[in-house]
Amino acid sequence: MLTLVVITRDEADRIARCLSSVSWATERIVVDSGSTDETVQIARAAGARVVQTGWPGHVAQKNIALGLATQPWVLSLDADEALSAAASEELLRALRDPHGADGFSFPRCSSWLGKPIRHGRWYPDRKLRVVRRGTGTWVGDDPHDQLTVQGRVTRLTGDILHDPYRDFREHLRTIDRYTRIHAEAMARRGQRAHWWDVALRPPLHFVNAYLLKRGFLDGPSGAALAGLGATHVALKWSRLYFRRES
Repeated sequence: MLTLVVITRDEADRIARCLSSVSWATERIVVDSGSTDETVQIARAAGARVVQTGWPGHVAQKNIALGLATQPWVLSLDADEALSAAASEELLRALRDPHGADGFSFPRCSSWLGKPIRHGRWYPDRKLRVVRRGTGTWVGDDPHDQLTVQGRVTRLTGDILHDPYRDFREHLRTIDRYTRIHAEAMARRGQRAHWWDVALRPPLHFVNAYLLKRGFLDGPSGAALAGLGATHVALKWSRLYFRRES
């Protein structure tokens, strides 16, 4: 009843966990954009169909993957994600009797440096990831994609498990890369940054993540993530601001 689709590039250390978390899927498809490691071989060994393509961007690639599915339902995961055992069992039950739903969403629990984060802006981070084939579309500005569906969405309670960064340096590199991409996308839409965006948005982000959303309950990790989130906001808006000034 279900197709699992995953987009990859150089995910040899993570793709097996992702695929095995939905081992019961009727069909598993990996859309790979030029991996130079063992991603393709590992995916094939796990029983997945691998489609090799170029890289048109996050949103376009995920829509390509969505269009390759042949089963009535499609689950989209990233290579750094996996369904928890509870989410997998819950989804199986829901697909047997969807009660008119056209999509299913899950809370997503991300880990940072090995610690699951349960507060702040990182949780519950609910994601729509299962749609009836033909009803879902990925939208948004790269790299911030979002799956949408025509119809009713049922909220499930089992977690998607997410390991976004292999180490601290990868987190910093991602902030640098994503803020550049996001600032360029904002500029293309005609958005402008003002001095108050640069001055006020970062501390407001920190207060929201650490205090209002109770990031302090995650201890030192909560403080670090609130600070890194504020850094992300500061870089994004600064880059947009200085594009205008240059």
